[in-house]
Amino acid sequence: MKKLIYPLAAALVIALDQLTKYAVRETMQPGDRIPILGNWLSIYYVQNTGTAFSMFAGNKLVTVVFTSVLIVVCLVFIISELRAGRRLVPLLLTFVAAGGISNMIDRLSLGFVTDMISCWSFAVFNVADIFITCGCILTMLAMLALMREEDKKKDSGNGGSDGR
Repeated sequence: MKKLIYPLAAALVIALDQLTKYAVRETMQPGDRIPILGNWLSIYYVQNTGTAFSMFAGNKLVTVVFTSVLIVVCLVFIISELRAGRRLVPLLLTFVAAGGISNMIDRLSLGFVTDMISCWSFAVFNVADIFITCGCILTMLAMLALMREEDKKKDSGNGGSDGR
């Protein structure tokens, strides 16, 4: 059951993202905006042909290769971390990979990624982007915590000496 959590988490992320994108595409036209919290938060339908922050817009080859590399790297690290007996980092990287897969589904099937969440004048993004961003940030924090824990174990292993 423990190993099923990763594919189930990925499926949940992909389903949630694809469902929200489908709802936006079915009920709105590109450029339509629905205010939620005044000008601060709105649903704003954008067809993004690029990657994060619309980088490489219109260059499908670069966006597909970039996303594919991201997904493969995540899968390699997920397997590596699971073999090391860790569970949190693989779950967080599952969020990143699943977000990448969901955006890739859009890119390959529609030729663009459906974005719809707009905060202020910040970039417009989607649910997959939230999981990618939060997964990356939380993975970095978890890795820092693991490194500190390993450093403490090393320090306690040599009698607390710092080597000076």
